Amino acid sequence: MEQSNTLQRLRKRLESSAGKAIADYNMIEAGDTVLVCVSGGKDSYTLLSVLLALRQRAPVDFRLIAMNLDQKQPGFPAEVLPAYLTTLGVDYRIVEQDTYSIVKDRIPAGKTTCSLCSRLRRGVIYRTAKELGANKIALGHHRDDIVHTLFLNLFFAGQLKAMPPKLVTDDGAHVVIRPLAYCSEKAIARFARGMAYPIIPCTLCGSQDNLQRQKIREMMADWDRRFPGRSEAVFSSLQKIVPSHLADQSLFDFKSLRPGEDLATMAGGDAVFDPPAHGTSWLPFAASPLPVISS
Repeated sequence: MEQSNTLQRLRKRLESSAGKAIADYNMIEAGDTVLVCVSGGKDSYTLLSVLLALRQRAPVDFRLIAMNLDQKQPGFPAEVLPAYLTTLGVDYRIVEQDTYSIVKDRIPAGKTTCSLCSRLRRGVIYRTAKELGANKIALGHHRDDIVHTLFLNLFFAGQLKAMPPKLVTDDGAHVVIRPLAYCSEKAIARFARGMAYPIIPCTLCGSQDNLQRQKIREMMADWDRRFPGRSEAVFSSLQKIVPSHLADQSLFDFKSLRPGEDLATMAGGDAVFDPPAHGTSWLPFAASPLPVISS
């Protein structure tokens, strides 16, 4: 299919962002076998497309295997992904596992299913990676997913934690990578529309209206509409952690802090709270005053 100039530029931007994330975190190395999880959604289609393009010009040789988990959801079009992956000429595996019935049986009506569903899905993915000899597992989470996870943990779990671009699985057997960590959901959605991917909606978790993640998504969308650049700034903050200006005693030795300490080891003292110099700003975007709430 001939692509428009706009779509080609968007493709290049996504590939460039993914390539930078891969290089920054050393996600893929020579000889790797990468299991690419393809759900049938816009993110995973884009992930596979980007990795296939990057593999062609990468300085190292690595193998890609696409994988889809058929969870036996009612109405799931089982023929769509095999047909699409065949046209790409990519090695793929379709794994059939009825996790849908398990989730529906164990989760009461009206309760969110994401936690159990994700655990079951993760177990199948890890098992499949082991069977296929894959040492890396690529997931389609993007920058917005990472930011949303940060606020989910902050608001509901009392933890300052997000999704890392790269991690080792609990059993130590595989490395999970997120090559789209620098890509925005908006850009991915535009690209997916332009590519006319055969999107398969999720009828299990995608249809729930009581998800905390959805509430966070709506909050961030509102912030980005009113104050453009908020999501980018929050993600940037995840790469610029200052332990001496938080409160975790395991990350910084507050008890031993004394006058005369080297401020360089603490990223500065109380001067970091001073107002910025005249004509400059704390933020990389125009700050707006906070709204006044009257009683």
